[in-house]
Amino acid sequence: MNIRCILPIISLLLGLAPALAQDRELRGMVTDSEGPVPLANVYLRNLETGTATDVDGQFRLEGLPDGTHTLVVSAVGYRTHRQSVRVGPAGSRLEIRLQPRAEQLNVTVVTGTLKAVRRFESPVPVEVYSPAFIRKNPTANVFEALQAVNGVRPQINCNVCNTGDIHINGLEGPYTLVLIDGMPIVSGLGTVYGLSGIPNALIEQIEIVKGPASSLYGSEAVGGLINIITKNALTAPEFFADGFATGWGEYNLDAGGSLRIGENTRVLTGINYFNYDVPTDNNGDNFTDVTLQDRISVFQKWNFTRDSSREFSLAGRFFYEDRWGGEMQWTPEFRGTDSIYGESIYTRRWELLGRYQLPLPEKLLLSVSYNDHRQDSWYGDLPYLADQRIGFGQLSWDKTAGNHDLLIGAALRYNYYDDNTPATDSPRGNDPDRVWIPSLFAQDEYRFSGKHTLLAGLRYDQDPRHGSIWTPRGAVKLQLGEHELLRLNFGTGFRVVNLFTEDHAALTGARDVVIAEDLLPEQSWNLNLNYLRKFYTPDGHFFSVDASAFYTDFSNQILPDYDSDPNRIFYRNLDGRSVSRGFSLNLDAAFANGLRVAAGTTLQDVRVDAEGTNSRPVLTERYSATWSVSFPIRPLQLTADYTGNLYGPMRLPLAGDLDPRPEYSPAWSIQNIQFTFKGLEHMEIYAGVKNLLNWTPNRGTPFLIARAGDPFDKQVQFDASGDPVPSEGNPYGLTFDPAYVYGPNQGIRGFAGLRYQL
Repeated sequence: MNIRCILPIISLLLGLAPALAQDRELRGMVTDSEGPVPLANVYLRNLETGTATDVDGQFRLEGLPDGTHTLVVSAVGYRTHRQSVRVGPAGSRLEIRLQPRAEQLNVTVVTGTLKAVRRFESPVPVEVYSPAFIRKNPTANVFEALQAVNGVRPQINCNVCNTGDIHINGLEGPYTLVLIDGMPIVSGLGTVYGLSGIPNALIEQIEIVKGPASSLYGSEAVGGLINIITKNALTAPEFFADGFATGWGEYNLDAGGSLRIGENTRVLTGINYFNYDVPTDNNGDNFTDVTLQDRISVFQKWNFTRDSSREFSLAGRFFYEDRWGGEMQWTPEFRGTDSIYGESIYTRRWELLGRYQLPLPEKLLLSVSYNDHRQDSWYGDLPYLADQRIGFGQLSWDKTAGNHDLLIGAALRYNYYDDNTPATDSPRGNDPDRVWIPSLFAQDEYRFSGKHTLLAGLRYDQDPRHGSIWTPRGAVKLQLGEHELLRLNFGTGFRVVNLFTEDHAALTGARDVVIAEDLLPEQSWNLNLNYLRKFYTPDGHFFSVDASAFYTDFSNQILPDYDSDPNRIFYRNLDGRSVSRGFSLNLDAAFANGLRVAAGTTLQDVRVDAEGTNSRPVLTERYSATWSVSFPIRPLQLTADYTGNLYGPMRLPLAGDLDPRPEYSPAWSIQNIQFTFKGLEHMEIYAGVKNLLNWTPNRGTPFLIARAGDPFDKQVQFDASGDPVPSEGNPYGLTFDPAYVYGPNQGIRGFAGLRYQL
């Protein structure tokens, strides 16, 4: 090549060299004491360039010159952070911890009062859990994720089909109302399904209220609320995917994203798919340890931008699941037969919900929801075919007048229920349950002395089966300091019971169901005292103490009586009192080096006092604890998460006086560890081990399932009264019963996954 051709190229490269040398980048993460801070402004003042953090608090600035620059980070509710940063050839990564201002907005909650308020200012204690909390121990559904919440326990109710419910402060699942975006679309028949199939990546936050809230939400809100709030389509990621697999052969995938349609509309779509099809029998009883499942759920939410920031959203979800458990040799052709035992459940469910703020000067919000749940189930040769539909409409008026913050509303609920059990029998034959329940409610939140709050509320429900039902509530919030408050709550609750939609033991056919009387609605009153204190240190550390004492008293409570007759379950209104009382404590700490520690414990005493006896209900622990420890290993761009829980002994449902199984479970613990690599753009890789102690409930127990070798009781001998009697092949006089269960049967297992977000 001619040298006169080379010289211009050399000159060009020399001229570009300084510019190329300046092409640096600055990356980092912005957090506060509770996790990542999304949408924080990150700005290099002398260069007049900047960006905003994403939903995980991450930011990236490119094309920067070498040298020292002044970085300014700001976000609403936090003190502005300034520091000098050095940008060099190796690039830089920062960890920035923002400190709250005295007027920090904190987390916004809506569950406690049906209004969007700052959590610290809410007179009702509301616990809030973010997606970062869920990601510490990835699960295939929200039901399993709640095992890390203090005072909340996912309870498995059957060794075969693994159905379950959520216990809050020792109260069983039917006392917990599950909502999605504030709408009570989850019915008694579908409580566990309401917590399955929502892609975890679509969850904005989970709000939990412990204690009655029937004055705002009606029936079922006796023991507490779980409100799953999904992301707003206007601020959701354009695309996300999160998939993992476990050593047991479980596969879970969440995928979806948001799409803008026109100037004022954005739609958010999410899909969850879960599959587990590897029959496993590690405890050697010839029954599957874990139910096999094939599940898909599709969720879509539309958000519309309107004048004056008025709200308008529509959402829908479709859920389908095919699950079975039973003898290892069971296949679908044995469904409904009495040769090989299996519990096979087909579930099809769809839901619609919408919120629309009327175009009026006053703030009037119309909320509607509808769900249709159909279940086609066989428990051995016993069918359970059910159809439930619930429609809900509510109009609320939010009005501020001086120091008074008023909420007035009217609601109408429609319940339809039909099945093939005695629940819908009548002298005329099958008679589906159709009920319209109109309601009125009012609430006044009064602020006095600048910081303190007094709340009073009342709800009236007209139930055609039970007449007028009144549920008052009250709350006092005293702000003792800038980051310290005391809250006292009083409330009542009621619940109209449908046994066959809620109690799995009534469905298995293992025992006869005896409804001894016309069942009246359960009623309760609750007292809750809550203390919250937050500490912020000058060197960037954060500590908080959240303590509560609670007391709940029931009347007319309906408890299944397993003890009077091992072959029957008796249901009647309790002639006496049932009390749940206890104390819970949550401690949180976040240090400037990135270490985060959270620990909680609940001590509780649940007792039933009736007919001169005082007893403890089955499946109720006296104490429990949860913890999580998270620590960033910055040189490797890793985060380590260690999570766990501990439960005290529970009384278990024995199947007879000669039953050799322990009456009480041992104390047991599930512990997990996970490592997450965050060194790739838009991507995280995670892996870990679940159930590090390899705990399973069959330890120290002769068997879990009674008469697993004879599930149709073909070799059981009965006396003239129909009760089983001991025989050579049945020395304990038992019948088939899979209800002796209190924890998961899965032992230690590894898992690995990939998370991507754009």
